[in-house]
This record gives sequence, structure tokens and C-alpha cells, in this order.
Amino acid sequence: MTMIKKEAIHMTLSTQTDFLARVYGDAEAIRMLAKAGFDAYDFSFFPMFDNPEYAMNKPDFRDYAKSLRAVADEAEIPCNQAHAPFASSTGDEADDERRFQAIVQSMEAASILGAKIIVVHPKHHLPYLTHAAELKEMNIEFYKRLVPYCEKFGIKVACENMWQHNPVVDRIIDSTCSRPQEFCDYIDEVGSPWVVGCLDVGHTALTDEDLGGFVRTMGPRRLQALHVHDNDFREDSHTIPFAMKIDFSALVTALREIGYEGDFTLEADHFMEKFPLPLVPEALRLLYKTGRFLADEASKNI
Repeated sequence: MTMIKKEAIHMTLSTQTDFLARVYGDAEAIRMLAKAGFDAYDFSFFPMFDNPEYAMNKPDFRDYAKSLRAVADEAEIPCNQAHAPFASSTGDEADDERRFQAIVQSMEAASILGAKIIVVHPKHHLPYLTHAAELKEMNIEFYKRLVPYCEKFGIKVACENMWQHNPVVDRIIDSTCSRPQEFCDYIDEVGSPWVVGCLDVGHTALTDEDLGGFVRTMGPRRLQALHVHDNDFREDSHTIPFAMKIDFSALVTALREIGYEGDFTLEADHFMEKFPLPLVPEALRLLYKTGRFLADEASKNI
């Protein structure tokens, strides 16, 4: 493979609001991320499916999004990325339509916040090993249906590599887009510049996939977002890099080789959940420093 040379850049470092928002609220989560040093924040829309009282579910959600945008502007931290609520499907037609409309609403709210990309999980409510083709057809239609909303709101949708749990043997197994070639096929068959890929680094480990090879197979056109966190190759721990077993040198080397131009987004909130609240700001600062180290390594000249 030919290496792509590039100038060293300051790669944007962000992390999600999920844990901080649950404890302190959305606005304070944004302020805390700015104070910790992050370049940007990844807004988590996770409560939308299960909490009808959540502000993003209300008729005035646009006003709420604008208020958060004002908080972020004052704190001088932009929203670079967002994560739609999940799971995207259950197999119940009426409920799946409700979820689709909520995802669309999260896309509009994310665009108000200023996000350029929103991660939307593929549908994978069916057993993957016996329904891979059916899920693929279902998901191509799903992502194509989102494209007009991408165009309307000016925001890209990023598909993500997933995993499933086998309850019989109590272990993680393959699911939608867990293999790089299938992930590439999904993006290519949708065939829109509005639909790209978000590589979840932790998920590659859980499905025994070669991390560097996954990055290289996707390449810079498809791979435009990241979810970076660590695990022990057994559970989806979502913890701070270097705490467990993932080889992050393989990640940064591959990102340099392909000339990755996206942002470096951590999804390691579970790390902070273990600390008493008075220590959370310090834990958040360590998360920032760890992410900054990796982002700087990934953006070095090759």
C-alpha cells in the first residue's frame, strides 16, 4: 500500500457528553469538557428513545438545542460530532418508525449544535449469522432514507461497526459491519457522500478483527469518524486507552498511513463512572491528556 504523506496537523480531539450529562446535565457537561481542554464535544442523544421528558423530545427541542449552542459558544468549544439514540430497530414496525423519526429529530438538533457528523447505528435486531443478507438490504434502505435529511440539515450520517451477544455461550459474536469489507460495501452501496463510516475501535477488538487492517481497508474516503476506547477483548468496557489490551500503536500508525482527515473522538465514559464525583474533573483531565497524546501521534508526519 502506498503511504500518503501529509503535513502535521492539530487533530481535533473530542469526547462524548453521555456520562457527564447524566450526572450534571447537558449544559454543564459541555462546560466541563471545555474546561478540561477538549477541542470539541460529541453530543449524546441517548435518552431520546426511553425518556419522553427529555428536552430533545419536546416540541421546543430546537430552542433547547440553540440554548446549548449558546453555552458552547460562550465556553468556546464547538460540537464536532453527535451520536443518535440507539438501537435503531427492534423489528416492530410501529416502534421502528418512532425510532426513525427520533433519529431524524436528533439529526436536526445536532445540526443546530453545529455537528458535521452524527453516528447512527445500523439495524441489527436479527441474528446476524443467519440474517446477514436481510440486514444488509434493510440497512441500505435505512441509510438511503436518511440521505434527504442529511441534505436538508447539512450533516453527514456515519454508520458504525457493531457486535452481538450470544447468550448460549455468553460471548460476543459478529454483527452488522463487524468485518471491514462488509462495512465498505455498506457505504459504497448507499453511494452518497452524506453517508460515511465511524470505526469503533473497541468493537474491532471484540470481534477479533485486525485494527490496523480495518483502518487501511476503509481508507480516508469512507473512514471519517472514530470512537476510541479500550477493552479486554471480552467485554465492551468503554474505558480509557492503555487501561486494557488494545494496541493503540496499530491504530495511530494506520491512521497516519491512510492520511486520515477526520477527528479523534473518545468514547470512554465508563472510565469516569468509577470515580467519586469530586474526582471526576481530574479523571476527565486524564482522559483529555490520553486522547491528546494519541491524536498527536496519529497526526505526525510519515
